[in-house]
Amino acid sequence: MKQDLSDFRKSYEKFALNDADLSENPIEVFREWFDAAVNNDTVDEANAMSVSTIGVDGFPKTRVVLLKRYTEEGFIFYTNYESEKGKAIENNPHVCLSFFWPGMERQIIIKGKAEKIAPNMSDGYFESRPILSQISAIVSPQSSVVPSREYLEEAQKDLEIELKGKYPERPAYWGGYLIRPQSIEFWQGRPNRLHDRIRYTLNQDYDWVMERLAP
Repeated sequence: MKQDLSDFRKSYEKFALNDADLSENPIEVFREWFDAAVNNDTVDEANAMSVSTIGVDGFPKTRVVLLKRYTEEGFIFYTNYESEKGKAIENNPHVCLSFFWPGMERQIIIKGKAEKIAPNMSDGYFESRPILSQISAIVSPQSSVVPSREYLEEAQKDLEIELKGKYPERPAYWGGYLIRPQSIEFWQGRPNRLHDRIRYTLNQDYDWVMERLAP
């Protein structure tokens, strides 16, 4: 079956990205864009982001996770360290994050290096989660083949009964990653495909260099 999509077009006309209006600090620009996305009715989950890794099989893979914190140091998300993405990061910590907010005609692409956060930080976030989410993180061997959904549901019920309402401890194989950015690119859709692209790159002196890229 074939389908021709060559006539699918949209004109991007909502915003512009002017160099003179931008902070020298890309984290500050990210904060402004993120806050705008949170408060925009067209955006459902502003903190949903794609994480791309290079797998141990040599292939790139992208999946959507949720950003849970960001600071001047970088961007934090949580996962199973023994999952496919965890093994990929262990093998090659260079990753790419991407936010796309189509209703705002905006995209952010972040290239950086992943590292595990301190255990006490992972503990704090794990303890803040609902108990059933904690249980799911424990019983799910993320990315592994399982016989059925019922297998996972039974494991969840069994642990719930075993805990008797008590909260479990965070397993050592589950925790957070901090992505320390080396480049952050802001993309703003513009009319006639002449889009705005501003990239910040961290130089050897750990200063951010801002450049405009051709669309």
